[in-house]
Amino acid sequence: MATMLPTDKAGARSLADVLPDSVAALHGKSNDLSLPPAESVVVVVVDGLGRTQLQARAGHARFLTATKSDSLVSVFPSTTAAALATFATGTLPGRHGLVGYRALDAENDRVVNQLSGWDELMVPETWQRERTVFETAGDDGIASFAIGQAKYASSGFTRAILRGARYVPANSLADRRAAAVRIAREHPGSLTYLYIPELDKASHQYGWESDQWLNALESVDAELHKLSLELPVRTGLLVTADHGSIDVPGSGHILFDTAPELIQGVRHVGGEPRCLHLYLEAGATAADREAVASVWNDSEGDRAWVATREDVIASGLLGDVAPDVVPRIGDVMVAARKRVVYYDSRPADQSARRMIGQHGSLTHDERSIPLIRLGAFRR
Repeated sequence: MATMLPTDKAGARSLADVLPDSVAALHGKSNDLSLPPAESVVVVVVDGLGRTQLQARAGHARFLTATKSDSLVSVFPSTTAAALATFATGTLPGRHGLVGYRALDAENDRVVNQLSGWDELMVPETWQRERTVFETAGDDGIASFAIGQAKYASSGFTRAILRGARYVPANSLADRRAAAVRIAREHPGSLTYLYIPELDKASHQYGWESDQWLNALESVDAELHKLSLELPVRTGLLVTADHGSIDVPGSGHILFDTAPELIQGVRHVGGEPRCLHLYLEAGATAADREAVASVWNDSEGDRAWVATREDVIASGLLGDVAPDVVPRIGDVMVAARKRVVYYDSRPADQSARRMIGQHGSLTHDERSIPLIRLGAFRR
């Protein structure tokens, strides 16, 4: 028997609203986020800047916390691949198809990393199923730009989610800030997305409660303060995130494969440590999924939500789910609700177990993200 999944409040504003409403502001149209008209828009996504973490460390982000932020809901699973695809398309994972960090490619009987595992067997332009907001904005004559580090310029993930935007490589945070200012000045009427991964990297390596994370936060805060001062006055500036984070000590590592009953009938393991996708053997039935979910719930139900594919779809957390996305969703999903992570100790590469900051599940700390309105959007 599966556990009851928490659901989002009706009408809750989400990450999916940010880019579509930014385009509406460029057109001077009303929108769900109540963004006023702006000549140009810059949207900054700070990877891993959860609202809980920002509020807890407000003294180290005096600029970002000087303005009251709104609370948005990120996606489930609360992981970068799913969240940034939602941000870029304005749709939930059930539509765009990136349903986790690692997902099943059933046609090739394998699990593929959705950030870095792209190859000729997984074409980004078709695996990610939806047109991007950048593409639809281009239909209306709006020029779109995406600013990020050079190493991401031609990646499969970039091809999947940034179609329709001109990619502008800039490696340092200061260079990315300068690029955003230059674009806003030289391309009035444009939409610009600026990506900041440094905070999330510090979280994974050291934890968000570490001095290293605080140093990264202070750097981000300082650069975004400069950005707000340098942008043209009629430019709307939004700062948001893709997910939050939870620090998990080594004592919270659960090696689930050491319990044989938990891997009985499981062919592939996808997702990530805070949100597993368990893919059963080909031909598995709804009854098979219920049986595996029941075993997991008996073992882990006090510290994780356990749900069958049918339960996850019915919950609405993935939005409307397209038929070809259904097989990508785990037959059973296990989402941690306590301060634990689930690892499979069988693969030779166990480097992921060094991570401290974790995310992917349904908790408030992982899914609550800020929306900070600055520039022409400041209230």
